[in-house]
Amino acid sequence: MSPFEHGEVFVLDDGGEVDLDLGNYERFLDIKLTRNNNITTGKIYQSVIDKERRGDYLGKTVQVVPHITDAIQEWIERVAMIPVDGKAGPADVCVVELGGTIGDIESMPFIEALGQFSYRVGAGNLCLIHVSLVPVLNVVGEQKTKPTQHSVRGLRGLGLTPHILACRSTMALEQNVKVKLSQFCHVAEENIITLYDVPNIWHIPLLLRDQKAHEAIFKVLNLVGVCREPALEEWTCRADICDNLHEPVHIAVVGKYTGLSDSYLSILKALVHASVFQRKKLFVDWVPSTDLEDATAKENPDAYKAAWKLLKGADGVLVPGGFGDRGVQGKILAAKYARENKVPFLGICLGMQVAVIEFARSVLGLQDANSTEFDANTRNPCIIFMPEGSKTHMGGTMRLGSRRTYFQVMDCKSAKLYGSRSFIDERHRHRYEVNPDMVTRLEKAGLSFAGKDETGCRMEIIELPHHPYFIGVQFHPEFKSRPGKPSPPFLGLIAAACGELDAVLQGYGSQRNVHNGVGNDTSKFKVYQNGGVTKPTIMLHDGVYSNGNGICF
Repeated sequence: MSPFEHGEVFVLDDGGEVDLDLGNYERFLDIKLTRNNNITTGKIYQSVIDKERRGDYLGKTVQVVPHITDAIQEWIERVAMIPVDGKAGPADVCVVELGGTIGDIESMPFIEALGQFSYRVGAGNLCLIHVSLVPVLNVVGEQKTKPTQHSVRGLRGLGLTPHILACRSTMALEQNVKVKLSQFCHVAEENIITLYDVPNIWHIPLLLRDQKAHEAIFKVLNLVGVCREPALEEWTCRADICDNLHEPVHIAVVGKYTGLSDSYLSILKALVHASVFQRKKLFVDWVPSTDLEDATAKENPDAYKAAWKLLKGADGVLVPGGFGDRGVQGKILAAKYARENKVPFLGICLGMQVAVIEFARSVLGLQDANSTEFDANTRNPCIIFMPEGSKTHMGGTMRLGSRRTYFQVMDCKSAKLYGSRSFIDERHRHRYEVNPDMVTRLEKAGLSFAGKDETGCRMEIIELPHHPYFIGVQFHPEFKSRPGKPSPPFLGLIAAACGELDAVLQGYGSQRNVHNGVGNDTSKFKVYQNGGVTKPTIMLHDGVYSNGNGICF
């Protein structure tokens, strides 16, 4: 999927490649989802087609209603029974996000299916939260309710009546606006929740609590007296800390898709988690990797100078993953700059691979060292295509999901950051790897391969022992970072950029016990998302609000 169209592709433990919304749910709720928690139109239609080919429908005409709608309901009920919070037994409440905007043709089968579902399960078993935008006219400052009125009318016309309105706006809803919405949308005033701009996203759960959104949900689902009050003391503390950070740390992110920050959403969140943990105010300097290249110096000197100024002014450098050869030379130059100037560096996936290529070129003197992804005929292939990969089918054929990495050296920064454990489990998404035939030469020249897979042939972590912080990882640690439990490589980068790495390495073992403040309620929640469309709804997000009229069940 194109990062410019979809944002990042989030990877789950089981290897599922899903929409970035599921990453928001994992971060906020500190849970582990599966590929089945992501419904897409393609998955539903494929399952129905497979049933028809097997003869399950006995030759009947297969239609959207009832076959597609039944398949959607069956999928929800089946997956809702599978726990994702590490506790035994099914969840008490299943959260279903139906993305998109009311009236979108893509979501019609899902809306019809959930309309049928609400009728079938009856009152008290389903709570519909409609997320809508209440725009404010800048000239007069008036909050306009017409978009919400029309979207609720459209929703009701499709057979769904909202119990709660979650209204996105730049400021808190005025009382007369709530009265108007209540009158025209047939929703009780106390069930109209305003979600206005806040200093940081961690205020949103507190905002919902202060407006008693949980009580409104409890009433609809007949859970009053069953669920406890939200335990958000740590969230409150974290939100306050984030608001009062003053000491800056600048991280240059050198990537190919910097034009859309959602392309690196999990990386951005992991940097935020680590910087708040270290009590630093994060500033991310987005550096387009192509602007660092010599060709840009000739074609657009101003962009070239601006990119290098950002890179040289940063306290640390992060090179994320990517595919294709565009901008790779710029990433190599960024790795070279960080290595030679002792600037803290973290390379992720392709970022690690370009660090290996740069080392081979600059230290081993192999000027044509390259990846076979970019030069199939290179005489010194540092990075090669994995033997088990498919060269004919691109989708779903990479090395995906949680894989185990074993530390080869315990007296190294990466092992210490992970609490001196002998192995770790992190999520992967790649089809190229370090050439094992070149490992010995690289090691003799000073590059340490601190982590390898269970076979010892696949390189997972690289380090430069005599550098303040120069680490590359083949996996994607950003996918498992949490607000109260930052990813170790990201924490190391921020700490090194602030000159505090030694203190972190000495005390990190005890710091890992800090909880993230989520999941303290005895009730268990299940997250489920329709990935047929990618615009997010609002309810439990660690990211951007939707300006569309999404609905959340």
